[in-house]
Amino acid sequence: MSRQRSLLAFILALPLFMLLTGAAAGWFWLNQANSNEAPIVVDIPKGATLSGLSREWESAGWLNSAFALRVAGKVSGLSRDIHPGEFIIPARMNNFELLSFLATAKPRTYRITLIEGRPLIDALTVLSEAEHVRQDLPDLTPAGIAAFLDLSADPEAQLYPDTYVYYRDEPVSGLITQAHERLNQVLMEEWENRAPDLPYKTPYEALIMASIVEKETGVASERPVIAGVFVRRLQRGMRLETDPTVIYGAGNGFDGNLTRAHLRDRSNKYNTYRHKGLPPGPIALAGRAAIHAALHPADGTELYFVAKGDGSHYFSSTLEEHNEAVRRYQLKRRSDYRSSPAPQEN
Repeated sequence: MSRQRSLLAFILALPLFMLLTGAAAGWFWLNQANSNEAPIVVDIPKGATLSGLSREWESAGWLNSAFALRVAGKVSGLSRDIHPGEFIIPARMNNFELLSFLATAKPRTYRITLIEGRPLIDALTVLSEAEHVRQDLPDLTPAGIAAFLDLSADPEAQLYPDTYVYYRDEPVSGLITQAHERLNQVLMEEWENRAPDLPYKTPYEALIMASIVEKETGVASERPVIAGVFVRRLQRGMRLETDPTVIYGAGNGFDGNLTRAHLRDRSNKYNTYRHKGLPPGPIALAGRAAIHAALHPADGTELYFVAKGDGSHYFSSTLEEHNEAVRRYQLKRRSDYRSSPAPQEN
């Protein structure tokens, strides 16, 4: 009788045992780690579905089972939480971990840096060569940028120098719009808080000055002092007489050697040795520090400066003192003369 009861209990328990065993096997099947032994990069386009992605990843060889991932998505409710973007999938995640990661992780980002003091054409080269940027503008040149941004002024310096973070396949037009809007924001913030009695009629004129300050400055602390020199020269009707504007106006014809012929060339509209006032437009991308200096020049009496050879300048209030400084620092140049600061060692 006891043997019959034991057999009956076994028969009754068998379905439950089989159910539990099947559930455990199924759970193990869903939770098995995938085959990628190292992190793997995936790009999820807009509108992608888990069904399509799972088949693609199974074919790529790192996802063990497309069906298992879809089942895990149904069980967890995470199948609809997949976002577009580029992601770095950690090694050997199971299906539930993978789904949770895709639902919460932020897409991979990239960076580009537009450097202050560089001309617009250099910034456009950086943008044209940027990794995974979609080149959606047919004419990535200064003229093309002027047309795209609908500028009435010269496009030079119309992008703000900064580091920009973007996602894969972001259009270059979006980055250019962002950099231009950032420039306008910074320029207007500084313009609204400018010092009184400055020789600028418009924010654009302040940007022209800022670009010159940017090109002339090797030591950051000198920006307001250099701006002060140029502002006082404008206020007194003196020519700015700054080499960077001459070089910019010479364009591709400049070979790196600034000569007397360059300084005498009246046809160069950017020749501030021959033309009074500000040049027709900016000469380089200008950052906030240079814009701030142009709108908050340092007080003083200095009207001249000369490079000392270590990246800094000697400032003078009289022509006699300036000529002596030129003899000291320019005509008798030291062997390690530099017009910009020496690179810092790490």
